[in-house]
Amino acid sequence: MSVKTASSSNVMQRKFITNLALVLVLNLLIKPFWILGVDRSVQNAVGTDAFGIYYALFNFSFLLNIILDVGITNFNNTNISQNNHLLNKHLSSIIVLRFLLAGIYLIVTMIVGFVIGYDTLQLKILIFMAFNQVLISFILYLRSNIAGLHLFKTDSVISVLDRLIMIMICGMLLWGHVTDKPFQIEWYIYAQTASYLVTLLITAVIVIDRARLKRLRWNMPFFLMILKKSYPYAILVLLMTFYNRIDTVMLERLLPNGAEQSGVYASAYRLLDAANMIAFLFAGLLLPMFARMIKLRHSVEHLVKLAVSLLLVPAIIVACGSFVFQDELMGLLYKNHVGESADVFGILMSCFMAVSTTYIFGTLLTANGNLKQLNYMASAGMVLNIIVNLILIPRYMALGTAISSFATQFLTATAQVIMAQRIFKFKINYKFIGKMLFLFILACCIFWSAHDLYRILCSLSVFKLRNLHHLWVPVFGISVTAIGLMSFVLGIISIRSIRHILLNEK
Repeated sequence: MSVKTASSSNVMQRKFITNLALVLVLNLLIKPFWILGVDRSVQNAVGTDAFGIYYALFNFSFLLNIILDVGITNFNNTNISQNNHLLNKHLSSIIVLRFLLAGIYLIVTMIVGFVIGYDTLQLKILIFMAFNQVLISFILYLRSNIAGLHLFKTDSVISVLDRLIMIMICGMLLWGHVTDKPFQIEWYIYAQTASYLVTLLITAVIVIDRARLKRLRWNMPFFLMILKKSYPYAILVLLMTFYNRIDTVMLERLLPNGAEQSGVYASAYRLLDAANMIAFLFAGLLLPMFARMIKLRHSVEHLVKLAVSLLLVPAIIVACGSFVFQDELMGLLYKNHVGESADVFGILMSCFMAVSTTYIFGTLLTANGNLKQLNYMASAGMVLNIIVNLILIPRYMALGTAISSFATQFLTATAQVIMAQRIFKFKINYKFIGKMLFLFILACCIFWSAHDLYRILCSLSVFKLRNLHHLWVPVFGISVTAIGLMSFVLGIISIRSIRHILLNEK
């Protein structure tokens, strides 16, 4: 590796670490409270069935989300990262194009919802959720410009702004005694609409100022050019959305008690969703960095290894700990269907290792433009997911959906690692892989031993020891700390290397 290339690699690694630290701090301050405080409290307040209907409709609105974006956001993130000067030209026309796509999306979503049999109340909820998807899509597009310009600090603040506003609104409705009526699921949706609108306005002001945008342009040849370049991204997003989001739609439609089972799945999925948000932050930082390094023909191998170390170690801890302590974690969070949710939760959280792998290697392949290979992989994943769901849902219900997700996520993640290794000619680091496997086995052993110890201590209540049902919390915490420390002892995460990256300019 040349001195120039090595220097560039160090700069990108340093930028990744410093901005990752900021975005993690902001998100860990806001999003855990949102998911474990507000979102969970809403489900407990409205009940499993009502939240199950909401969750199924939420995921249904996601399925046709590709009409809103047609791959523009991912294409734009990569393109602006490599060509900052195109921001003004592209922004003025893409905004107009997105308004057209939003209109088409809203019409198609409502038509499909009517055709598959949603009733009047469900369609009423669906139109608001579809509008929220429009707002989210605009926010993500505008944020792709901010990330493409490498304004990661600004993007980090915007990434938590909508949740912060929702916490304030829902917090008042849940605990502020501003109304005597029981909390309604519709209030939750309206709070989301208000939060997204405010976030969209603030983000738009920032991007318009940066682009020095003066007017919007209707440019049909440009629309067609953008659609032509972005459609491979659109296909990829569509396929991955289907095998990630169709689960609850199938649950709700295929079973007589579909709303209840969708609610059970939503309960189990909530912590995975929280974990996925952290992994998504990695991808948001990595995509523009990978894109710029690839354009400059700089090696991405060191940045990939750094990302794997920093993301897969927590993924192993989260997956193993959640599987072993599934009953305790679900019992801490929910009142209803705890045992059923715990079984689903244990399998779903095991998927986090695969999801984290996808966020690294899938992002790398996207930045490199390997959309054809990714689309083949995603097509296979979608077909597998639907077939396994059709087989397992009638017999195992929500648990069958979790098993289907597990199989799909691990097979597609493995395929992406293999593709990345072959395309980028990465040297297989058997020592590093061996350390990761050893850490995984060690984590399983530590968590199982800790859980057995907790059970033994609880059994001592016959000797007049009381109130041991929450003893699992410190036992769990000690186990997490021990495994985290072992990742440093094994050298998977090196403080010395990170310090070197942060302190050395070249």
